[in-house]
Amino acid sequence: MSTRYPFTAVVGMDDLRLALLLNAVSPAVGGVLVRGEKGTAKSTAVRALADLLPEVAVVPGCRFSCDPAAPDPDCPDGPHENGPGAARAARMVELPVGASEDRLVGALDIERALGEGVKAFEPGLLADAHRGILYVDEVNLLHDHLIDLLLDAAAMGSSYVEREGVSVRHAARFLLVGTMNPEEGELRPQLLDRFGLTVEVAASREPEQRVEVVRRRLAYDDDPAAFATRWADEEDALRGRIVAARELLPSVVLGDAVLLQIAATCAAFEVDGMRADIVMARTATALAAWAGRTEVTSEDVRQAALLALPHRRRRNPFDAPGLDEDKLDETLERFQGDQGAESDDDPDPDPGPEGPGGGGGGGGVPPQGDSPESPADSPERDGSPDSPDDARPPAAPAPAQGPGERAAVKAAEPFRTKMLSVPGLGEGAAGRRSRARTDHGRTTGSRRPQGALTKLHLTATVQAAAPHQRARGRSGRGLVVRRDDLRQATREGREGNLVLFVVDASGSMAARQRMSAVKGAVLSLLLDAYQRRDKVGLITFRGKDAELALPPTSSVDAAAARLETLPTGGRTPLAAGLLRAHDVLRVERLRDPSRRPLLVVVTDGRATGGPEPVALAGRAARLHAAEGTASVVVDCESGMVRLGLAGELARELGGGAVTLDELRADSIAGLVKDVQGTSRRAA
Repeated sequence: MSTRYPFTAVVGMDDLRLALLLNAVSPAVGGVLVRGEKGTAKSTAVRALADLLPEVAVVPGCRFSCDPAAPDPDCPDGPHENGPGAARAARMVELPVGASEDRLVGALDIERALGEGVKAFEPGLLADAHRGILYVDEVNLLHDHLIDLLLDAAAMGSSYVEREGVSVRHAARFLLVGTMNPEEGELRPQLLDRFGLTVEVAASREPEQRVEVVRRRLAYDDDPAAFATRWADEEDALRGRIVAARELLPSVVLGDAVLLQIAATCAAFEVDGMRADIVMARTATALAAWAGRTEVTSEDVRQAALLALPHRRRRNPFDAPGLDEDKLDETLERFQGDQGAESDDDPDPDPGPEGPGGGGGGGGVPPQGDSPESPADSPERDGSPDSPDDARPPAAPAPAQGPGERAAVKAAEPFRTKMLSVPGLGEGAAGRRSRARTDHGRTTGSRRPQGALTKLHLTATVQAAAPHQRARGRSGRGLVVRRDDLRQATREGREGNLVLFVVDASGSMAARQRMSAVKGAVLSLLLDAYQRRDKVGLITFRGKDAELALPPTSSVDAAAARLETLPTGGRTPLAAGLLRAHDVLRVERLRDPSRRPLLVVVTDGRATGGPEPVALAGRAARLHAAEGTASVVVDCESGMVRLGLAGELARELGGGAVTLDELRADSIAGLVKDVQGTSRRAA
């Protein structure tokens, strides 16, 4: 087994280390979501936590890690008799982003279940993670069907596996830890709320701290065992402190005054539901135990709010997580009560590194120890990177304004859009837009399994086995089933697509204040793409050329940011925009051939600049039509006189056209209702 990077050797990142340690003290806190740029030691810190967790007692031979003091009565390996347990290290189980459903929840041997009536069950990752840590790197890229299973297990503390009337249930209580890069997309709100705490990490911009990060990482890579030995004393001390805090935790008092502050804080920040209040209470209690105290203070509540609320106050995918600390302090001061822990008898409830609480910054993070590698005067340190990637580059500046261009305007309020989908049946990544063959959805037929059987089509299997029963010597009531009889169910669900926006930012779009409405429409479509789990790309054209403002990505936040800074003005190089889109889609077909594209052209249809701009735009449009690219033109033309150029462009593309007003889902529904009402009156 490879030697992990020591937790105490991670430089800086006080909030991340504190959040992980609080969950080690009190798993009821509910896990941690770590958000941050690439190369900031997110995975290194999480993996290092596993070596600090106390050992767990398990029933010998139980594949589901039952506690010998309170074994699960429904354990598939049970019932368990009373007896001494066996101690083993706490597990950290990693869930790969591309894992199958059976790998996560386990699988039944369908052939034995049908032929012998035996529940032959192979446990999955949820069983392995019971009473340990389930770690998901790049959790924001996890497929929806796996997220659904995680949500069920996290809510019920157990996992159910059902296959055609044969079911298995086992306990699955685990600490959920996820890491993600926000540039690659956001999490579904339901899963986001399941993480107890969240922290943001970023690489330090201080050269001395970055030097220390590199020095430690190089030393570890040269000799992992020797590096770990150098930090063994600090690891043992921290491990002992976790055990002591766990033992103190039941004695911590959460007073009514503190509970009032927690409730008032959650109400002030308008978080949904009551989970935030509960998580804050558990986090504040764990903070007190970590600091060696038996009473929760206002400072514990403040620190708990900074960890538990930022990801719960988002109202839409484009809201950046965060908390107004001035508002937080005002709320806590307003509801300040008499708290004994803050009296003169205890002026320093969270002593520094040399006091019994240890730790220093971040509300009780343990000292890093005196190491020959430690900077002499570096109280604040950065993370040890787990990859050689550089930190995220600064945000792209707003496009330069040329002659005749106007400054960027603010987008109008977004709205719910009409459903746009790719025709036909695809086989792309699971999502919520277009019809596709998927592992989930309604059953549409059957086929012979290719590899392991995952979804049995019972009727087709019985029909395949029935003609051979006499030849196989069937004598009892049971059906004699062979491997060749098994049939895999084929299912139809929804897939995510690549939605490529081609946005006209020319001078004609700036007329009559149209650009604000156009940006609002594109922003609405981006929200729709986020909800339907699409990849998005953004091409803009104005002046003399087209620009790939955002290469295809899962981060709709990045697309919205590029849209916000988009100026308008100049000529309308429509052909350049369409040709640039053709190049982008050609490359994306090579990268991800199963993900079907949807081209969304937002324009009034005008084409100016260069020789024969209209004819050139028509030829560029026919390139997309020849390759069968699904497309829709959002017609931005307004005014009393309409030229219908956008409709002509849609015909050249082989797609449809929709006006800005028709794009609204509510206006479409209202129109249908009015027509139906008129028909009834006429009848």
